[in-house]
Amino acid sequence: MIPIEPVTLSFGSALLLGLSFGSGPCTIACLPYLGPVFTGSDQHDWGAWRTLLPFSLGRISGYTLLAAAAGWAGLLVEDLVAEPWVRWFLGGATILVALSIIFRRQPKSCKSSCQSAQSIKPDELTTSLKPKPLANKSLPGSLYLMGFGMALNPCAPLTTLILAAATSASLLNGAVLGAGFAMGAVFLPTLVFATGLAHFGQQIRLHLNRHRLALENTSIGLLILIGCATALGWITP
Repeated sequence: MIPIEPVTLSFGSALLLGLSFGSGPCTIACLPYLGPVFTGSDQHDWGAWRTLLPFSLGRISGYTLLAAAAGWAGLLVEDLVAEPWVRWFLGGATILVALSIIFRRQPKSCKSSCQSAQSIKPDELTTSLKPKPLANKSLPGSLYLMGFGMALNPCAPLTTLILAAATSASLLNGAVLGAGFAMGAVFLPTLVFATGLAHFGQQIRLHLNRHRLALENTSIGLLILIGCATALGWITP
């Protein structure tokens, strides 16, 4: 059996490792999962950040907890992330995002809408059509889970992080390394998606406003398809 050489990383090294990962492979891997979200859901209020913040927080939490667990449990964590449940988790979270988009746009029944329409003033109509508070919370929560699932998928930089955290043999040191890697990995993709993909999705919705329902249905269908393919192992982020 070939012995495994210990890997040591500082916080700065973990940050740079995350930046190198986030500058290319990570952005490409996230694109199929976030692209349909930007084109299939309204980006009001915070705009793109309503999508990016929960997704990025999920990734940061995932990397930090994974490295902390590696510092505490050693290389057992490396075997854990290779199990099928990781892709099931990400696939299920992706499908949940699609269902959340559907839930946000669900209108009231025709009967109740018609009865209340006469009592609603014109300036109150826009407010009455906004998603319910529960619907507003469902999409960020599912995006957080999708980001968390993305962080658990094995790749070469993540393997290096786990080895370094296991070498430290410390839960706290592992968490610090994981946080550094996460901040580096999330930084560049967040900027790219906030300035590029979000604007692209907004322009698509603007110019195809007549086909808005078809566009949303296509985006929801893509998310469900990607979620199922991920869960079955047909595609890997």
